[in-house]
This record gives sequence, C-alpha cells and structure tokens, in this order.
Amino acid sequence: MKHIPSQSRLIPASLTRRHALAAGAAGIVALAAPSVLRAQAGPKIRVGYWPIAAGLPFYAAVEKGYFKEAGLDVEPLKFAGAQQIMEAMLAGRCDGSANGTGSANLAIGEIAAPGTFKIFAANPSNVRNVLDQFLVPLASPAKTMADLKGKKIASGPGIQNVTLAKTVLERGGATGATVIELPIGQHVAALAASQVDAVYTLEPTGTIGRLNKVTRILESGVIAKYILGDPMAPWFGGSASLKSEFVTKYPEQTKKFVAAYARGIALVRSNPADARQYLKGYTAIEGPLTSEVPLAAYTLYNEFTPADIAHFQKFFDLFSDKGIFSSRLMVNSMLYKG
Repeated sequence: MKHIPSQSRLIPASLTRRHALAAGAAGIVALAAPSVLRAQAGPKIRVGYWPIAAGLPFYAAVEKGYFKEAGLDVEPLKFAGAQQIMEAMLAGRCDGSANGTGSANLAIGEIAAPGTFKIFAANPSNVRNVLDQFLVPLASPAKTMADLKGKKIASGPGIQNVTLAKTVLERGGATGATVIELPIGQHVAALAASQVDAVYTLEPTGTIGRLNKVTRILESGVIAKYILGDPMAPWFGGSASLKSEFVTKYPEQTKKFVAAYARGIALVRSNPADARQYLKGYTAIEGPLTSEVPLAAYTLYNEFTPADIAHFQKFFDLFSDKGIFSSRLMVNSMLYKG
C-alpha cells in the first residue's frame, strides 16, 4: 500500500507554527467569548404597563437609568388595560408587569396557568393614598354613592375594574346602575359629553378632570371602604410581577431587576417631587399637573405584614365569592420570595 504523508508533513514548518499560534489564540478567544457575551448581553426584559399614576416607580426606574446601571435591558410596553398585560405574559410576549397592573387580573392568569406569576411589589391605596375613585360631572347633583341609583356608569376595562365597580355600587346603595367598560383615557371626555353619569376610575383621571374643571370626585378610596370594610385598609389592587419562568431561568437578572425597581420605589417614597416628573410620557399628566396627582403607596415582597396579607386575601376572596375565580387562590402562593 502506498504511504500517504500526514497533513502536517505536507505543510511547511513555518506555516504550521503560524497556524498553531492562530489556533491557540482562537481557542483562548473562544473560551473567553461566552463570559464576555454574558456580561454584555442579558435577556431583554419586557415589562407591561398601562398609563396610570401607580406605575410611577417603574417609570422613574426607567428614566433614572436604574435598570441600565444594573446592566439590564428593560423594554417598557404600553397596554390599554391590565387584562391585556396578563394575557401578554401568558402568551410569552411580556416578562413582567409594572405596578398598577390589576392584582386580580394576574390572579386569573395564575388560576389558568398555575405557577406563572410572582408578585414582588404591590401598590396599596386607600382614602389617604388615593388611586381609586368615583367621578361625576362638575354639575352633577350626586352627593353619595346611593345617588347613582339607576345611572349609567363607566368603568376601566377588564374584569377587575368591572367587578369592583359593580360591587361598590351595590354596597353603596346604587341599585340598578348599569356598568360599561371604557378605556381609562376616555373617562373625563365621556363625563364632559354626558355620555355617562359617573365613572369608576384610577388616578390621574380625577386630577385631570378636576384641574380642567370638568369633573369632581364623588368619593375616593372606595375599595378600602366598601370591599375591605375600612377606609384606611390597604387595597393591593395593583402589582408588579415577573413570570416564574423568568425568575427560574435568570435568577441573577431577577435579583438585579427587583433591586433596581426597588430604587424607583425608594425615590417615590423619599423624594416624590423629583419622581413625579416621570409621569410625563407614561400617563396623560405632564408639566405643572404632575405636582397635583395623589400618589399610591408601595409594598415590596419583603415588607408585607400578616395584616397586609389578610387584606390582600380578602380582596382575592371577593372574586372567589363572585365566581370570577374558578377556585380559591392564596395570595402567599403568588408572592416572590427573593
């Protein structure tokens, strides 16, 4: 059999040495590249929000660059309502939700796909930390909830808003009222045009209507009063969350994200005057109006007290009692543990 020289014997020695050096260098780069790429490119974190004041910590964290400083690529995605955010998370189009996303909407998604949602912050509101309210036209004769008997009422979109509006009306004595869904950005115009007699809405709607001398507040903090039974009780109506899948797959990025988001909450708490400016572009409020909007409070996952959990659970239980939830859901099962 004829002997066939090895490939190395066919290549000049000088060229072989150059190839070996190049191959060695390439090997070093190949070994180093993964860590370099990991340091530069993490997952894009798509966070859904809808344009209400409760999302302020998220808006501030984006605009202040807290996420970028943590090395995170966060993409804010605007939605018309909380239900759409939940559905987007279920469909894999969103990785998380900003504060203001309806907690009950997230719970419905959790019941449909157990183990999907983890709440890491919630925004409690009440008669002092105002988010929820009923508005009427400026010239309306209505003085109490009972005066809305038989009237046409608009509510924000989604099952959480509609269920709460109907329950508050029932418990407030406004029997026979009709509730229709209407995008929150249209509430003031609908009242001004006499298309509806009142709206159940969320800030900054009340501030916009008041400052434009179109609407007035009939009552604020209605969920704490009529649903939880105490005007000062914390209603955890909105929550910031991440998908469990993301938390499991990206534990380090999750910790960084929650920490950066917590910086946004800390800013709202410690310097609300500075934080308010970031309502611009995310809500209908901008310019001098930003100083007028009442701000919700915020509770991080590691700040919940037993009393907080009890109030949160009472809120969830309403939806079980109304048959909206197909099964009883425990709040603790949805809380992020850190």
